Amino acid sequence: MICLWRICFRACALVFPTAVSVIAATVSGHVILKDSKAPKVQKHGNYSGVVVWLEMPGGKASAHVKMVQKDKTFSPHILAVQVGTTVDFPNLDPIFHNAFSNFSGQLFDLSLYPPGTSRSIRFQREGVVRIFCNIHASMSAVIVVVNTPYFAVSKENGEFAIPNVPEGSALFRVFYERAEPEALRALERRVMITQDPLVLPDISISESGYLPVPHKNKYGKDYRPAPDESAVYPGGLK
Repeated sequence: MICLWRICFRACALVFPTAVSVIAATVSGHVILKDSKAPKVQKHGNYSGVVVWLEMPGGKASAHVKMVQKDKTFSPHILAVQVGTTVDFPNLDPIFHNAFSNFSGQLFDLSLYPPGTSRSIRFQREGVVRIFCNIHASMSAVIVVVNTPYFAVSKENGEFAIPNVPEGSALFRVFYERAEPEALRALERRVMITQDPLVLPDISISESGYLPVPHKNKYGKDYRPAPDESAVYPGGLK
């Protein structure tokens, strides 16, 4: 019986080999925003909202993430997700909202929905999705959909970190809402990831030449005057 057990064990070992551990490292760095007219950048040195990612094969996307609508604001304003991720848009305001996108990226329209409810959209291809509310012209956000699990969004101090990156060559790419596409393409670089942490040189992004593009409502028309919602927003939230 002992001999038979040993034979069986060896046979199973051949069918189910021991898993090989994957060496992973953290890729980190720091971004600096220049030539900005935004008060939060000029006065407070807020360098948040820069999306960085490494184009290389990876695992499955997260099941769900959230972009909240509260105080007539999308939060977070900049969201990065992997292709295949579902984004929930809960309405935490005491008023109706209608999130939509008709710019480049993935087109969608969540239609009008009431306070305390949520609607979702699954992002199925990579690209930059600019999001608005059909009722409130001041509301906007950006979802950057990337075909990789290795991405990050810079913090207020400009720092970012992409953890658990496997060894290999990858294309490092950048997106920033107020930078010209040509300037962002110039920041792309090929990097080699090893078992050691990789700290990239400072990434300087200029906002020179950026001009805000006015947007229409989901029907391609000018927004109507903003509704009076002072009754549901004590203090007159704008």
